[in-house]
Order: sequence, then C-alpha cells, then structure tokens
Amino acid sequence: MKICAFIPARYAATRFPAKLMQPLGDKTVIRHTYDNTVATGLFSDVFVVTDSTIIFDEITNHGGKAIMSIRSHESGSDRIAEAIVDLDIDVVVNVQGDEPFVKKEPLQKLLEVFKDSAQNVRVASLMQVLTSQQNIEDPNYVKVAIDKNNNALFFSRSVIPYPRSTESAITYYEHIGVYAFKKEALLAFTNWEMTPLEAAEKIECLRYLENGVPIKMVTTNYMGVEIDTPEDLEKAAKLLQQ
Repeated sequence: MKICAFIPARYAATRFPAKLMQPLGDKTVIRHTYDNTVATGLFSDVFVVTDSTIIFDEITNHGGKAIMSIRSHESGSDRIAEAIVDLDIDVVVNVQGDEPFVKKEPLQKLLEVFKDSAQNVRVASLMQVLTSQQNIEDPNYVKVAIDKNNNALFFSRSVIPYPRSTESAITYYEHIGVYAFKKEALLAFTNWEMTPLEAAEKIECLRYLENGVPIKMVTTNYMGVEIDTPEDLEKAAKLLQQ
C-alpha cells in the first residue's frame, strides 16, 4: 500500500488565530507537527496542505513539502481531498496541524487496521482514555462512544455516555483528531453535504456516521497536547521541556 500523510493547516483558526505559527521551543507548532510526522518513517510522503502563504513558506523554507489549496474549505478533510484527487495513493493519513507531539507508535497502530482485509476498514481514527473530570466536561475535548468492535457510535463535545447510573463503570474516550482513510472514502466524503449533527457539533467525522460509514477507533496512550487555546500552548511548552 502507498500511504501518505497530509497535514491540513489553516492560518485563521477560530478559537486561537495563527496558532500554528506560534513558537514552541525552537520551532513553530506547524513545523513540530510536520517534522515529527516525517520522523515516524511510516509514509511515502508528507505534505502540509494550507490556504496560507505564511504557513506554506514556513514549511518550504525549511525543506518541507507543502501544497496550496485552490478553494476555501469547511474542513481539513475537504482540504486534503482536493490535494489527492490526481495522486496515486491507497491510504491517506490526516494529521492535524495542531498536534505537535506526533509519535510513531499511535500512527503505526492506526495503519495496522487497514492490513486486515476481513475488516474492510474505510476510515479509522485514534482515541485515548480520559480520566480527568474537568477534561471530560470540557467541550474542547471531543468524546467518542464505541461499540464492542471498537467502531464509533457517536462523537460529541458533551459528556457521552451520560452517567445516569452512578453504579455503572464508565470509560470515557477522547477522540484524537488523527484520521486514516482509504482514498475513495475521503473523496466520497467531499461529495456529501454537511450533515445536521456535524453542523451542530462542529465535528467533521460525524458526516461519515450520518452517511452510514463506520469509523474504526484505535486506542492509544497518546499523551500529547492538541493546541486549541493559548493555555494549551503553555502546556505544550512545559511538556517539551520534560
């Protein structure tokens, strides 16, 4: 299989504008993400896909590969789909630009599910166990509920499942915004209209579930920091110093 990683990178993030260009140690956030993705050695190629000449120059001026989007896009998946239409690729991995602590092991586990032809996985993503009640209740942490086969049932910024019974042991999972797709599944995604639940939650992978496409979830001890807020950047800086 030919596997490539794409990092969608929008400059004007709603919650934290220009977050990808913020300094984190000796590099910007987006360069940490790019360099660490390349360093995994799992991919035939790694590209940043962006609407920003600032981000494009940041990557290419330091020896990386970047693609400028032609159109504006609602989601990172849409942005990547535009870039891969004419490329010879079997599996596409979407690494979020605000995930600077990309590691090999989680991505390797994610890709393993595509090697089992019996499962016929079209879309897969990562999750990790949430233990902090504060994070469980925080809408910036997207939660995912799964079935017994580790397929996603629902994604939400709300607390799912809701602990109506205090006697039941509940494991909460955080959805980590790293996806892998068969090329045709990602291209199909872009031909569907934004779905109601996706629009309400602002979680793009709900579009797959609302169109009947299963998402295989892979558990990892990711232990990274996703940069959504200035406070997250401070946490990332501390983690980098450890």
